[in-house]
Amino acid sequence: MGPWVGSWPAGEQWDPQLLREGDARNVVDAYRYWRHEAIVADLDRRRHPFHVAIENWQHDANIGSIVRTANAFLAAEVHIIGRRRWNRRGAMVTDRYQHIRHHETLADFLAWAHDAGLAVLAIDNGPGSVPLETADLPAACVLVFGQEGPGLTDAAHDAAAATLSIAQFGSTRSINAAAAAAIAMHAWVRRHRFGQPAG
Repeated sequence: MGPWVGSWPAGEQWDPQLLREGDARNVVDAYRYWRHEAIVADLDRRRHPFHVAIENWQHDANIGSIVRTANAFLAAEVHIIGRRRWNRRGAMVTDRYQHIRHHETLADFLAWAHDAGLAVLAIDNGPGSVPLETADLPAACVLVFGQEGPGLTDAAHDAAAATLSIAQFGSTRSINAAAAAAIAMHAWVRRHRFGQPAG
């Protein structure tokens, strides 16, 4: 968007530099020309109570895409368990608007989730998993994803209240971790924003 045309709007949310020079950021039109802090504050007033967590023991390249999707679905926070560094390229700068918390170990993360009163739900295919399509997702929860390839650790599975799997009908053993995260977050949105029951 180019420079603002006409009289400038009144309000503390507007950024004078953006109004003067234009706004090329990756934000929805409703936030065009807003200050960064004002956007985050407005998002914080509306954030959903679900969280997303990713085990990052091998520097998973999917994290950026998961952060971008978490921002799109307005997750409360994204939690990165393990390695602090992650590839921000896939986030498309949405990490500036999405709260991200790092946990050194799985134990640290689980202690945080317990204190926050969140149900820990593993998203992974495997024995004993419950279909995501028929599960009744709680409103206050954290959806935990493993890395591309190895998936979630055994310790994460053991600590989860349930393991939810995504239905697949083709020949591949698993789907991309970022795609799985998007499907699971959308399942939460369908249940809690649109009132569509599981199954």
